[in-house]
Amino acid sequence: MAAQSLSLSQRINKIWRVFATGLCFSFFGLGALCLTFIIFPLITIPEKNQAQRELKVQSIIRHSFAFFCQTMRFWGAIDYEFIGEEVLQQDRNCLIVANHPSLIDYVLIASRLPQCDCLVKAAIWHNPFMKGIVKAAGYIPNRDPESLLEDCSVRLKSGNVLLVFPEGTRTTPGKASKLQRGAAQIAVRTETDLRVVHITVKPSFLTKEKKWYQVPDTKPFFRIEVKEKIDIAAILRETSSSTSAARQLNRHLADVIFPPSDEGIKTIKDR
Repeated sequence: MAAQSLSLSQRINKIWRVFATGLCFSFFGLGALCLTFIIFPLITIPEKNQAQRELKVQSIIRHSFAFFCQTMRFWGAIDYEFIGEEVLQQDRNCLIVANHPSLIDYVLIASRLPQCDCLVKAAIWHNPFMKGIVKAAGYIPNRDPESLLEDCSVRLKSGNVLLVFPEGTRTTPGKASKLQRGAAQIAVRTETDLRVVHITVKPSFLTKEKKWYQVPDTKPFFRIEVKEKIDIAAILRETSSSTSAARQLNRHLADVIFPPSDEGIKTIKDR
């Protein structure tokens, strides 16, 4: 929709959404600092067991993220719908894999999970608003493969769920997207099933190419749909090695994470 064709009410609404988005992210930053330096120490210092401390922190994060999402909806910055979240909440000892069209995908998914570990890229560990949170939550840094696999294996064997975005970064609308093989390697090496979550955002919002204040002409609507669970044992039975199993799994993930109905999304499949 061209800017010239917007009615007065639509222009006012767009300006409001810029303000609302900025306000919500300001609250997010202040909330992150408050959690890191006040809430987490008060809650976790009495708890001597590290695993229990991390579970408490992740519970606080879940409720904080849920409040943030509800705040964005209340102020009219976005709207969203979850389909099948009850199934997602029952998963244990499972990888959750999702496409990554926007900045807040992790926030939306984690807001509905009783417990959620996450792979975190190096840049987040240097973000002043986020590094305290990811450290307190015990999230897994995306470092050398062997250490990464060992950390993931320990969490998954404890019955945890681990959220991974196989693209490794946000999707660029209209450009081919290639899945990294990390999620498939973790699933194969730890013999863990995968739950697929598919996210659509219309119109696109908070992409890698645009700033937070570049809001679309109409309010973005997020649709988060919980889809199939992939049985890793079946894939391992059909293949002769872990390498071929990871390759086959990655091809299947490309099909289910980017179904043909996705407009403007192309994938480069791992050969």
